[in-house]
Amino acid sequence: MSPANPFDRRKQRIDDLAAGSARPSGRGTASGGAAVAVDDAGAVDESPGVSLIASAWRRLRRDPVFLVGAAITIAFIVLAVISPWIAPHDPDARLLIDQVRRQSNPIPGPQPGFPLGGDDKGRDLLSRLLVGSQQTLIVGVAATLLGLAGGLVLGILAGAIGGGVDSFVMRAVDVLLSIPSLLLAVSIAALAREPSQWTVIVAIAVVQVPVFARLLRGSMLAQRSSDHVLAARALGVKRRAIVFRHMLPNSLGPVIVQTTLVLATSIIDAAALSFLGLGNPDDAKPEWGQMLGRAQQYIIEYPHLAVYPALCIILVALGFTLMGESLREALDPKSRK
Repeated sequence: MSPANPFDRRKQRIDDLAAGSARPSGRGTASGGAAVAVDDAGAVDESPGVSLIASAWRRLRRDPVFLVGAAITIAFIVLAVISPWIAPHDPDARLLIDQVRRQSNPIPGPQPGFPLGGDDKGRDLLSRLLVGSQQTLIVGVAATLLGLAGGLVLGILAGAIGGGVDSFVMRAVDVLLSIPSLLLAVSIAALAREPSQWTVIVAIAVVQVPVFARLLRGSMLAQRSSDHVLAARALGVKRRAIVFRHMLPNSLGPVIVQTTLVLATSIIDAAALSFLGLGNPDDAKPEWGQMLGRAQQYIIEYPHLAVYPALCIILVALGFTLMGESLREALDPKSRK
């Protein structure tokens, strides 16, 4: 019969544990409590630790949002790579031109061999959508990589050197960030003598540079006051070695996550510039934004010409966004559960 007084119950529990620890057998006490050896009291589980990447992957592989985003992204990349081989027809071949009637039937409809029909020049719409994914991927990846390279240079200068260089770089970044991104991209693309695919890539890359620069600069400033950097300085390690061996590698995590999000923005901005006529004027190599622009004059009678490329852009941008947001939450210590 257990004591009724709470103090007596706690005292009885302590006595039972002490009696159980004194038994060589290590079995349970008469009161049913588990025996605890004195040597094992306060012992720490010595299971091997898990790295940040491994811990993040454990959460990501159980995250349905990340899995959906990764599936869309991987499918888009694979489709863009193999699209020239799986396209049923040449995207620039006017195979249905004999069915184009400017007054009565300007857009050939779906038919055997052409499941989505054709465009106003008699070209297979499905083939142009497939090959257009490759051009969209090239523009998005190239613009993101150029923007990342420029942002890394400015971020390293501002975060590693500091002082007047930091102030100058950040004021230039603030000026770029004060201008709406699409307006800045349109202004840069309009300066080109002739619009081309590289015009779009450079315009979008310039827009992304301040985003990467500010993010990397903030991460490197946090690393400057960390213990390992202070220890390296105390040991007399050169600044260049400290920056590129200690500060920069530990500052790239947020930048890599931001890259996946910027890819989605780059694809949307590239489509917007091509839609406005600032992209590649040669439609022999189709691109989704360019296809949207050409579909304007037929949007009322034949909306599918704009719906298909628009859905492709939305789906791909959604995939990159879902994957990027999931990566950000998985790698952020504040959001761990």
